[in-house]
Amino acid sequence: MHLSGITMSIPVVEKNKAVFFTYSITNESGEIVDQADFPIGYVHGIESDIIAKLEKGIDGKKLGDKLEIMLSPEEGFGEIDPDLTFTDSLENVPPQFHEVGAKVEMQNDSGEVKEFTVSKIENGILTVDGNHPLAGKNITFNITITEIRDATADEIKTAQVEDNMSPVLH
Repeated sequence: MHLSGITMSIPVVEKNKAVFFTYSITNESGEIVDQADFPIGYVHGIESDIIAKLEKGIDGKKLGDKLEIMLSPEEGFGEIDPDLTFTDSLENVPPQFHEVGAKVEMQNDSGEVKEFTVSKIENGILTVDGNHPLAGKNITFNITITEIRDATADEIKTAQVEDNMSPVLH
């Protein structure tokens, strides 16, 4: 069967497209330190939460493309900020936080809330860290583009993709 006059264009990442991708992040040793097997999405080309170098690397790519993007701490999750690390005597901390990896929400004098992670317990001293776990690290994003579609007017306005908006296949 021959279909003349019909061309199937492969979607390309460009401004105002809703783009979905899966990823893994590897450290300098090649170990996977984070991954998303379920696609995450964003609206391309408008102010969003995606890391600038990732968006630039994804720009112009096609559905199914796989890419590798290396990020320095400055391009990724920032340098480690020592001002975001606090210690306290274990006896001053509620028991539910007496475990490395426990999440603790702390509020500053201005009322802003930030999540900290218990990073160390040693000699009766508990340490919490508010830095991103990948701060200060060179990392590589391994990305697979899984979906590209036109973003809706609401998605463009809010810079957020709507859940369960997969395209309908005819």
